[in-house]
Amino acid sequence: MKPSWRPAAPGLSDALLAAALRAQDEGVLIARQIRGGEGLEIIFANETLCAMCGRTAAALRGHGPGLLHADRGDIAKIKRWRRLAQPGRPLGGEGHLLRKDGSTLHTAWSFSVIPTARGRAAHVVATYRDTTEKRRLQEALMHAQRLDAVGRLAGGVAHDFNNLLSVINGYCQILAGQAAGQPQILREVEEIHQAGRKAAALTRQLLAFGRRQPLKVRVVNPNRFIRSQADILTRLLDHHGRLELDLNPAVGQVRIDPAQFQQVLLNLTLNARDALRRNGRVVITTSRRHVRSGHNRRFTDNQPGDYVCVSVRDNGTGMSASTQEKLFEPFFTTKPEGKGTGLGLSLVHGVVQQSGGFITVKSDLGKGSTFEIMLPETRLAESPADRRSGIDPLPSTRGHEAVILVEENDVVRKMVTGILTADGYQVLAAKTSDAVLREARRLKRPAKLLITNLTGRHDALARTLHRAMPSLRVLSTTSRENAVALGWMKKNRWAHLPKPYALSDLLKAVRELLDA
Repeated sequence: MKPSWRPAAPGLSDALLAAALRAQDEGVLIARQIRGGEGLEIIFANETLCAMCGRTAAALRGHGPGLLHADRGDIAKIKRWRRLAQPGRPLGGEGHLLRKDGSTLHTAWSFSVIPTARGRAAHVVATYRDTTEKRRLQEALMHAQRLDAVGRLAGGVAHDFNNLLSVINGYCQILAGQAAGQPQILREVEEIHQAGRKAAALTRQLLAFGRRQPLKVRVVNPNRFIRSQADILTRLLDHHGRLELDLNPAVGQVRIDPAQFQQVLLNLTLNARDALRRNGRVVITTSRRHVRSGHNRRFTDNQPGDYVCVSVRDNGTGMSASTQEKLFEPFFTTKPEGKGTGLGLSLVHGVVQQSGGFITVKSDLGKGSTFEIMLPETRLAESPADRRSGIDPLPSTRGHEAVILVEENDVVRKMVTGILTADGYQVLAAKTSDAVLREARRLKRPAKLLITNLTGRHDALARTLHRAMPSLRVLSTTSRENAVALGWMKKNRWAHLPKPYALSDLLKAVRELLDA
């Protein structure tokens, strides 16, 4: 007698139908309706489903589909559907399939009725499609979108702070010149200026996190850089544990912003310190890695090439899998209220990505955590160190040209106008490009330089003024990456000086551009 669950199919044998089901790349099971329990009993499972759940077909026979579902709510949904199930009305859903070893994988599943010749719903066929990778990519996209939203917020906040810091640091330079003969006042002004420079570094971190400002990249030897940070990292650990370095002398150079990468090491060391227990240890290692072509099948994988791997490993409390999934999300923290902002590892993630690298974490509860940073190796020679410190004196450039300044911030506009005027320039300052065009006739001679935040409509202003004054130069206070392209001007007639800039740097940049 032929099985009652097989529909009429002239010319097809049971063996051929079974072979067709086994050949499917989706998991397939057939269950018959029974009284009691879940109401379904598995009578067939193909090889794909067996591989997905880690069980044999024999082990599945006689059990209900509930053996495969991690979420009990799915079983309740299937039970309700089965009572009213009709041909042509399948039940679909998504959830975690439970493997024999206790692990899970995400699947999209569908249950359909197999009617008998009399139309009775005696059997059910179910299919399972592995969507684990698709779900991971969706979560990665959502994570990237959240980072982008917070990055936009950070960029807006940093823009406003840069205006304030330009004023603070600028007037510090003016006061330093006036207090040259008063050591006590000069020291206090220098303290304010130093705090302003630290604040400027913080805004650069926010912009780097949002990938809205280029890092001040230099070619650095990672081993030498890590050794130079060993003292401060050791003091950071204090009595919580000891710092160990295991640096491979064969690693090459990397291109990073030293100030930003210092923050990366500080943040990772701080997180490690908070997780340490008795006899705590933090180990920083460097090694060479090579990613071969074909091993980067997904868009999110490392590009082929040579990398320097910097890892920060601790023997602390470790993290659960759920914590690791959210670790780099903005404002996510496991620390008590008031003990952490949840931005530290987000900033780390942003800096590493903007440096062209990747960061991963491996952790086990009770065994500790390891953060691995992969940075592209470069064959370029190491850049000389920047030893600049203190307040630079304001230079006297003895300017005489006419300069147009477009600056929306009233305090910044007043300060820059004052310092340029004091140095001999004739300055036309306005808040908007429209105001500049209305007042340009006040100039007694053609302007030689336009200073502006070169975004949006300011590009049209630059073009209009350049047509009227062909010798005009442009100094953009926007970073090179965010500015409108000035391909229509000769290269020696424009330059960038992003905020927050020092007034000494502004005066030098103005003079160099005019003399070019």
